[in-house]
Amino acid sequence: MKAIIGLTSSLELGREEYGIELADTEAILMAGGLPIMLPHLTDEADIDEIAEHIDGLFLAGGYDIDPTLFGEEPQPQLGVIIPARDAFELALAKKVLALKKPILGVCRGAQILNIAVGGDMYQDITTQVKGDLLQHQQRAPKFHGSHFLDVTEGSLLHRLTGQQRLKVNSRHHQANRHVPAPFIVSGVSSDGIVEAIESTQHQFALGVQWHPENMARAEDSASIGIFSGFIAACREEGEK
Repeated sequence: MKAIIGLTSSLELGREEYGIELADTEAILMAGGLPIMLPHLTDEADIDEIAEHIDGLFLAGGYDIDPTLFGEEPQPQLGVIIPARDAFELALAKKVLALKKPILGVCRGAQILNIAVGGDMYQDITTQVKGDLLQHQQRAPKFHGSHFLDVTEGSLLHRLTGQQRLKVNSRHHQANRHVPAPFIVSGVSSDGIVEAIESTQHQFALGVQWHPENMARAEDSASIGIFSGFIAACREEGEK
């Protein structure tokens, strides 16, 4: 049996249909998982059922996150927010973490994961971070690695990729800021932006600021390692 992976969906402002990225489903399938798209549910019992039935959770990228969820009001540079998605993903992430099931968060998903454990984030790094920044909204194909980041030795990210310096793609204007225990920062770009977070108390709870699903399409070994490790952890969960 393949591991069942709950895949979070996007919702366009003013539209009434859910959407998922093909690259997300392809990366999960390539690694041996079975992706199931999740709608934005509100009933706690329904969310409990999802958490119980999936073997792992993939928190996908997407629009910005409501800053009131981490105690701030919106800055002028804040983009589109979808409140129903924020509420659903935060509730589900907390439940999956409590069950100690594997979670992989990408871009927005890494920020949702951090907020779920009490962390916060920059609404807009270009106006809130002092100093010179790298280009974090690359003008290059999605699969292209545009900047480097340093990986903490011995971390989950290090074990998955086998590398202490990764070249990653970049399509974001927000980023995690305060990362509370039991999570730690395990990847940082040269300008100090948090690029990866992970739990020290879960077998697999990892958030990355970049998009390994796009790089996996180009057969990037580190990206393939991330998805392979995630699905392997989910498969172990499914066999319990």
